[in-house]
Amino acid sequence: MTTTDIPAPAPGRARPVATAKRRAQRERQGAAWVFLSPWVLGAIVLTLLPMVVSLYLSFTDYDLFTAPHWVGLRNYVQMFTEDPRYWRSVLTTLTYVVIAVPLQLALALVVALALKNMRRGKGFYRSAFYAPSLLGASMSVALVWRALFNDGGTVDHLLGNGGWINRPGWSLLAVALLTVWQFGAPMVIFLAGLQQIPGELYEAAAVDGAGKWRQFVSVTVPMLSPVLFFNLVLQTIQAFQVFTPAFAVSAGKGGPADSTLVYTLYLYDRGFVASHMGYASAMAWVLLVVIGAVTAVLFRTSRSWVFYASEGDR
Repeated sequence: MTTTDIPAPAPGRARPVATAKRRAQRERQGAAWVFLSPWVLGAIVLTLLPMVVSLYLSFTDYDLFTAPHWVGLRNYVQMFTEDPRYWRSVLTTLTYVVIAVPLQLALALVVALALKNMRRGKGFYRSAFYAPSLLGASMSVALVWRALFNDGGTVDHLLGNGGWINRPGWSLLAVALLTVWQFGAPMVIFLAGLQQIPGELYEAAAVDGAGKWRQFVSVTVPMLSPVLFFNLVLQTIQAFQVFTPAFAVSAGKGGPADSTLVYTLYLYDRGFVASHMGYASAMAWVLLVVIGAVTAVLFRTSRSWVFYASEGDR
């Protein structure tokens, strides 16, 4: 019996194959960058570059008409120690967030629970409840909202309280209710999350004697906690940036008595009304840091109450 020797591949043959693979990989990467280039260019020109310019302007005295003058930390010192309206805007914004976000999420969850068990017309009602989320950010709807809550408006005729937007104790609530009315987006997300909860869990809870409320607390809330956390983070970030409702309701003044002077409205006033663009840039960066800090706190605390089925109970 003879053994036939198999000739070893020629050293030069493997090199062209590897070269061809590298060339094909570079071609695929080049095609990917071609398709990504509009987004990358937009991110650089419309986001990153303006952020860098804004950070520089926050350390300058700039009035939009003359060259920026470097002042170091003066804008930040003035903001924190010499501007009482700044702190009023901070307090107003925090109050708005505390009122609007829980009410909006609670209403969205209640409607999603009602739609989950609906057999007929679910698509129609889902679209109808979602529509305000598409319309609520527009100035025209905000102006209609102002007319509803103004002196002599619909709310005044129904409740006889003289119009909410003319009363410092009620004007911010009128602004918050416009945000609550836009509960369609979190409602759709809640509805999608509810439909993913296995029905076997409710059946097992019913066998153990759990009623509807107990099923909601012990099954629905834990299984829906990732979706609730997502909506909470998203709506909190948006609430800190509220502008259009407060601008429309107060005619851009933040009144009455600065009761609707939210942070972004005061930033607009400093930057585009008073032409203190350097000061407004400093305010914008403080807002960015605060939103980042609040988001980090939410993520940190989520470890104690958000349940992920794939990871087991925490």
